[in-house]
Amino acid sequence: MVDTTPLTQAVDHFADRLRAAPQSRLQRGAAAEALALARELSRRAQLADEPGAEPREMPDAGMFAAADQILVAAHDLAVVLKSEAEVADAVRVVEEARERAGV
Repeated sequence: MVDTTPLTQAVDHFADRLRAAPQSRLQRGAAAEALALARELSRRAQLADEPGAEPREMPDAGMFAAADQILVAAHDLAVVLKSEAEVADAVRVVEEARERAGV
C-alpha cells in the first residue's frame, strides 16, 4: 500500500486556507482554481479506477463547497494511487493550484 499522507496533508492545507479565505478572494478566482483542481483529481481517480471509460466532470457546487470538493476528489484519488511517484505528482498538482489560488 502506498503512503498517501503527503497528498492528504497538502489537500487539507489547501482546504483549510480556502475555508479561512474571505469571500472576495474566493470570488476573485480561488474557488474556481479549487474547482479546477477537484475536477482534475477526480478525472485522475476515474481514469485509474475505470481505464478506458470517459470520466464524468465534477459539478460546480458553488464557491463555498470548493474546499469540500477537493477533499472528496483527493480521497477518491488516494484510494487508487499505486506508487510514490503518483503521490508526488498529485501533491505537485495540489501545491501548484494552491499557489495559483493565492491562498
